[in-house]
Amino acid sequence: MNRVRTALLACSLLAVPALGSAATKSKAPPPAPAPACDRECLHGMVSTVLFAFLKHDTSGLPVADQLRVTEDSIEKPLDKVGLTRSLTRLRGYRQDIIDEHAGIAGAHVMIEESGAPTLLVVRLKVVGDKISELETVATHSKAEGQIFNIDGLDHPSEGMGRVLRLDQLPTREEAIRIALLYPAGLEAGSFVKSDTPFAADAFRLENGNLMAGPGCTFADGCQNIKTQPLNNPNRGKVDVRVVGVDERLGIAWLRMEWGTRGNQKLAVWEAFKIYDGQIHVVEAFMKTIPPGLGSGWSDKP
Repeated sequence: MNRVRTALLACSLLAVPALGSAATKSKAPPPAPAPACDRECLHGMVSTVLFAFLKHDTSGLPVADQLRVTEDSIEKPLDKVGLTRSLTRLRGYRQDIIDEHAGIAGAHVMIEESGAPTLLVVRLKVVGDKISELETVATHSKAEGQIFNIDGLDHPSEGMGRVLRLDQLPTREEAIRIALLYPAGLEAGSFVKSDTPFAADAFRLENGNLMAGPGCTFADGCQNIKTQPLNNPNRGKVDVRVVGVDERLGIAWLRMEWGTRGNQKLAVWEAFKIYDGQIHVVEAFMKTIPPGLGSGWSDKP
């Protein structure tokens, strides 16, 4: 009988660690849930919006109850956006910027409105699986954009779409810091003064035209983006809004605005390809707007 009691006691002692281990496992925190709209989802949302415009039917878009929409900085209902009636073709150029951290997805796109070429900026914010913000800006001509070279926008640039090693990519904070040195240089009248870190072969496209970098013929000295003359006495203060950061592709996206001739403002959507601590590509879509109009949105993503 004593032997039976001893055996039972030994079995119960052996069972304790196993029960303790199971209890420990049961208390382990569950894995963090995946974002409701991840990178592929955000990319798809941009496509969904563009194709809804192309079909002239936005009724099927997954929109939030409190959707806010602006077209060229003017707030309006979704079904009153001009693109829902005028967009007739999506061309070959489209550069997406996907910010999973902020739920922001956007693109610079070449489209046609009623058959005429148009430069389109589209930005949307997704909360859960619903679009809560939609912003569009369209430039239709040189008169609207100061520069309008549609031949330079037949396909996305290799440099902007380059996929990088993780060790080449900046952190989110570093990408923003480096990108903000660009408007600092504009205000100072010199990228040398702001020490904006450009790669030796860095270049800039504005509305499809090569405005700085190797091969530039726009103006004397524009072959070197860092040392090129920045002669615009009307620029003054540059208002900056950080739109988003594509942390996987190393792209920081800013909206900038400054004074230009004729009491107008120039609104510039500028994407910066940043890796290895330097800016390698700058691509901008821009449009002149009335003074005081602004973008209609917060300066933070």
